[in-house]
Amino acid sequence: MVNAAPLPLHVAPSRSEAGVTIPARGILVVDDHELVRLGLRALLLAETASVPVHEARSLADALRLYEFYLSSHLLVLLDLDLPDSQGLDTLVRFRRAFPASRVVVLSGKDSQALMQGVTALGAQAFLPKTGHLGEVLRYVRDNDLVAQPGLSTASPAAAPHAVPAMAEPQPQLNARQVEILDWVLSGKSNKEIAQLSHLTEGTVKNHVSTLLLLFGMRSRAQLISSLR
Repeated sequence: MVNAAPLPLHVAPSRSEAGVTIPARGILVVDDHELVRLGLRALLLAETASVPVHEARSLADALRLYEFYLSSHLLVLLDLDLPDSQGLDTLVRFRRAFPASRVVVLSGKDSQALMQGVTALGAQAFLPKTGHLGEVLRYVRDNDLVAQPGLSTASPAAAPHAVPAMAEPQPQLNARQVEILDWVLSGKSNKEIAQLSHLTEGTVKNHVSTLLLLFGMRSRAQLISSLR
């Protein structure tokens, strides 16, 4: 349970935070498995002790922590399967809250649909957790994500050991499409989405059809099944 303290209860502060002001930049690791968080934290701190590494074990904690240090995180390493959110909906909800965030998705599922969805939603890369955690560190290092004041614009493909989100660039969803995808993944009907978005059912249907086309799906059920 999260209390009203400035920092979420489930977020473990880095050693560099004890009794001092947190530096302007940091990396947020979001994963509900403690061993994964500890492993990534150790690797990242070994690479650069000057960049604080923050931890969250749920999407709610991640959103609160990111908002508390708004725009201060250099990079977010986001697991898609969390106690309070599953699949691509995790990234949808995070990106809706913080559209300018820089996110690398971690996933235990090596799914083409998820990879395509990750790219469409603007994530930097898709890194399967089936590989060694060192792959994440290589991606961070090869893209200079801990060496520069701002993020490098290098393509994820520049990291030889990282798995890019897609081999070819994919069109990114606009704000309205992200919003509607979020509602679709939560199980809402076109009529319900129309009421929430103040659009006609026909317009909503067109948006859903576009989403199916973008993700290469034949039905709404297949879209939900593939992305959750």
